[in-house]
Amino acid sequence: MAYLNLIRYKNLIIIVLLQILLRYGLLIPILDYFGVSPELSHLRFGLLVLATVLLAASGYVINNYFDVSIDRINKPDNVVVGRQVPRRTALLLHVIFTFTGVFIGLFLAYITRKENYALMFIVIPGLLWYYSTTLKKQMLVGNLTIALLTALVPFVVVSIEFASLARIHGNTILQSEACSTAWFWTTGFAFFAFISTLMRELIKDMEDVEGDREAGCRTLPVEMGIDYSRTIVVILSIASVAALWFILIFVPQLRNSWITIGYFSLFLTIPYIILALKTLTSKTKKDFAFISGLSKIIMLMGILFIIVARTFFV
Repeated sequence: MAYLNLIRYKNLIIIVLLQILLRYGLLIPILDYFGVSPELSHLRFGLLVLATVLLAASGYVINNYFDVSIDRINKPDNVVVGRQVPRRTALLLHVIFTFTGVFIGLFLAYITRKENYALMFIVIPGLLWYYSTTLKKQMLVGNLTIALLTALVPFVVVSIEFASLARIHGNTILQSEACSTAWFWTTGFAFFAFISTLMRELIKDMEDVEGDREAGCRTLPVEMGIDYSRTIVVILSIASVAALWFILIFVPQLRNSWITIGYFSLFLTIPYIILALKTLTSKTKKDFAFISGLSKIIMLMGILFIIVARTFFV
């Protein structure tokens, strides 16, 4: 169990769920709807998921490796590196995950003839290392970095499929309605992932403010205070609800779907309202841990909306 906690397996499960649902629950139905056959094989898609998971796991491992002193203050009972997992073992796992993930990523870049993918798979591990040592200690910079990397998770699924399709059909496929529709929906889920992750990162910073202050981290709660950070999270919650209903009103497929209206109301709007209210009243680490967990549930509910979106194309 210690090794599963080291790689934060629950977060990895969410990553796998997002990529699988996005491809098989939305992207392929969209392609079928427009009469386009997917080109990326199941095996190569599986390699993409594996590469994503390995790089994410390597990031979690190195973050835990450098966070030992902070975790001893914030979560003394949950320190993994140095207690349950030797530091050398953790570092070795980071190296193995990184090189394996990069190798798979370079292979995918080669078969799709996309040089920018190779650059992406090389840069991301370095960025995660730099985040663990430096960026996470800077106000908002670390939060935005993780939020942006999370938003890349759905983008890469659609991007690599259309890169494969372009090799067969030429660049005309990139100008097709199938492509624009796929990118429209993917951008929505990526934006949701970005905002949800940013909120959760800020909530975690409020929960961990004591250890961060001792370690010299200049996070938003440390620099501006808990009350200011609460305000930002509440504003993001309200903005997320407003964005959801704005999209619902202006997208006919959503506006005319009672299932979507019910889903948005019960599984997204109400949880967001509860999160905002609890954020305003949270004072203890237990309170912040609760809203952190709630933010993860909201993210999961957003991902599962793919199942509803699929019905528009079958």
